[in-house]
Amino acid sequence: MRTGRTKALHFDIHGRVRIRVDAKAPSAAQLQSMLACFATDTEGPADIIVDSQPEPMPEAGLLEHELAYTETSVRFQHDRVQIVREPEQWRIHGAGELLTSVVPVLDAAMVGQGAAMFHAATMAYNGHAIALPAAGGTGKTSTAAKLMRREGWSFMGDDWAFLAEDGTQLGYAKPMFIKPHHRTIYPHLFEGVRKPLVPSALSQSVGRLTTLVHPYVIRYPRLADFSRRWSPEHRMVDASSAFPGREVTTSAPLAVAVYIERFEGSRSRIVERTKDWMVDRMIGNFHIEMAGFSQRVVTSLAATSVISWREHFAAKGVVLSKALDGRPCYLLQVPSAYTADQASDDIVRFLEELLPSVLDEQS
Repeated sequence: MRTGRTKALHFDIHGRVRIRVDAKAPSAAQLQSMLACFATDTEGPADIIVDSQPEPMPEAGLLEHELAYTETSVRFQHDRVQIVREPEQWRIHGAGELLTSVVPVLDAAMVGQGAAMFHAATMAYNGHAIALPAAGGTGKTSTAAKLMRREGWSFMGDDWAFLAEDGTQLGYAKPMFIKPHHRTIYPHLFEGVRKPLVPSALSQSVGRLTTLVHPYVIRYPRLADFSRRWSPEHRMVDASSAFPGREVTTSAPLAVAVYIERFEGSRSRIVERTKDWMVDRMIGNFHIEMAGFSQRVVTSLAATSVISWREHFAAKGVVLSKALDGRPCYLLQVPSAYTADQASDDIVRFLEELLPSVLDEQS
């Protein structure tokens, strides 16, 4: 392990995992933005180190032309990314933007500290946390806006969050991606702005194009930063801009988990599910909602035995199972034909009907 120290950015993820990013690394600007809610001036031993300087890999094995690997490291040949895993630390090296490498590594590191990362809108209601795991495009961001207009609600995140094995939901208020169809729900974010957005009718087509070029763009940080800031598909805003004057909750005890999905029915419906069902959906949804390269990271670390795929997912399942123990779990299905506005109306209505009885039982 290298011991040289350079000027760095420090991030503390709920007191469980610390990340140190070389301030001169090409990935620093992106990570400073996406991890801003965890920024700290306090230095300490890092669980994850991110920089641009690769480490030697003598006599590395080769997996076709894609991967070089040892017992503790993997190098992605074409993507210029190296991930090193040691018992007490992960190190990520690369010349491009590295958020897609950091996310799966952060998940693994947090699982080792008794918390699991999942993909969801997360809110707090009168001191109780509400988990709304869902796929992208389900209506999470619209739902968050409508809940924040009601008394007793506060924001935790609209994309990623963590569940600790003691049942505490840990928020992640990263920048939000506001799209053209959010104009009527977040009108104040569209006042006086100069960045153009595509019409809502073209949003999905542009989104698909963005997904296709993303693996190539992130290799070039300046181009990626320009694309992220000026993409006509979305606008990046922080929670304080989206919800001016409103509270952001960082942690709260979980009251209920409601998995939200679109389906081909004509009316929304909600059904109770088991804890095990919810654990499986949370694990699967997080994995499939990661960027393509993030999925490759998990697969490649497992394929080269740097991590055990079986042990990783089993450990995450145990954390989530403990977190959800004794807490009600539901599936809420919303017609796929609904717009985000219509879907969020139904989601809010079902939550308002469900929560009083849930909270009464827990009190």
